[in-house]
Amino acid sequence: MKIHLIAIGGSAMHNLALALHAMGHKVTGSDDEIYEPALSRLKKAGLLPERTGWFPEKITSDLDMVILGMHARRDNPELQKALNLGLQVISYPEFLYQHSKNKTRVVIAGSHGKTTVTSMVMHVCRFAGLNIDYMVGSLVNGFDTMVKLTEEAEFMVIEGDEYPSSALQMQPKFHFYRPNITAITGIAWDHANVFPTEEVYLEQFRTYLNQCEPGAAVLYFAEDQKLKHLVESSSLPIKKFPYATPAYEIINGNYQLNTSVGPIPLSIIGRHNMANVEAARWVCQLLGIQEDVFFESISTFEGASRRLQTLLEIDESRVFLDFAHAPSKVKATLHAIKEAFPQHKVVAILELHTYSSLSKDFLPQYHLSLQLADVALVYYNPRAVAHKKLPDLHPNEVAQAFGIDVKNVFTDTGELFQTAVSYRSDKNVFLIMTSGNFGGENLQIRAEQLLHS
Repeated sequence: MKIHLIAIGGSAMHNLALALHAMGHKVTGSDDEIYEPALSRLKKAGLLPERTGWFPEKITSDLDMVILGMHARRDNPELQKALNLGLQVISYPEFLYQHSKNKTRVVIAGSHGKTTVTSMVMHVCRFAGLNIDYMVGSLVNGFDTMVKLTEEAEFMVIEGDEYPSSALQMQPKFHFYRPNITAITGIAWDHANVFPTEEVYLEQFRTYLNQCEPGAAVLYFAEDQKLKHLVESSSLPIKKFPYATPAYEIINGNYQLNTSVGPIPLSIIGRHNMANVEAARWVCQLLGIQEDVFFESISTFEGASRRLQTLLEIDESRVFLDFAHAPSKVKATLHAIKEAFPQHKVVAILELHTYSSLSKDFLPQYHLSLQLADVALVYYNPRAVAHKKLPDLHPNEVAQAFGIDVKNVFTDTGELFQTAVSYRSDKNVFLIMTSGNFGGENLQIRAEQLLHS
């Protein structure tokens, strides 16, 4: 098929382009900005547009399909041309459903942990020799792309994002997938720009349950009371399987599961990740993978990119990078660090980058979210606030929302990291949490500055 991707430079979209190209489709695309790693990866595959921008002349009547990325606006000239020509225009979640409608669809959903659980399932399936199609929201160790599509795979494992699908279809991506098997890791209100209240956000998960195939297996984290009530109060024709955090121990900072086959050492840390392992175990069991195979393979899982990723370790000090940005994610990530390193001084460095985190109405949700840190530093970029067309944000407002001293709120990255360095000790953990990059900072270099004199 001839397929054109509008907004080909996006994280998911460029991986979809690579997967379609690998299948033998003729792929073209456009975007008004393409950054690394998408730029190099598209160029290597011969898919990088000659110029950035939107070019209606690329939209021709012989295209079989146009896939619309979330980055493209409704008034995009290429989109308008495609609609005028009557071409098939779909979002990438719609395409994933079309591709997998004759497969068993396994969807990992939830406000947090879905990338990690999806990555775990992918890792175990590869170890077990089970061929699967997949789509995940981050690069995973041992996998070249975030999307794999084939004709022959029986299963497709999909990370089910609740964010809108495209400018034409504002419903969440996971509403399109109609899972046969799903794991839901938890529910915590996020994306306040799209879901203005917690109830509106919860309704997306109710709708998601309604979209499950009849008889679908629904695995849910029973320690999350909102999720537990949502699933257990449902009268839908689904099979309900609650799961909980499994028994585990921490020995010299190393986590191990206590299982029926003996202790299983893990390379990941944090109570929330132990729950993620249990979700992945249930999913893999439903895929036909034996428990002993699961435990053997999960012991070698090192995590997804930017999920408690170790940037640097020197002697007894470390720098971690995590994607945490919503209040529940910040709390869980900080709890994991304090649990694993109880004798270390923990310096938390959080960037407010998303629309929700920079919104004055949502900011109070962060109250005391950093209280486990020995030192809590918060950064935001006023330009990001202006770009999102939000009211100006004052450091005093941020400090009050978090319950921290205003001197620990920064709008300049140089001052932020200089202050962080001043808290260096013999046994430090610096925890950098962001869904952005601190305005273009090289965080590997910053990690070296944090630990080196």
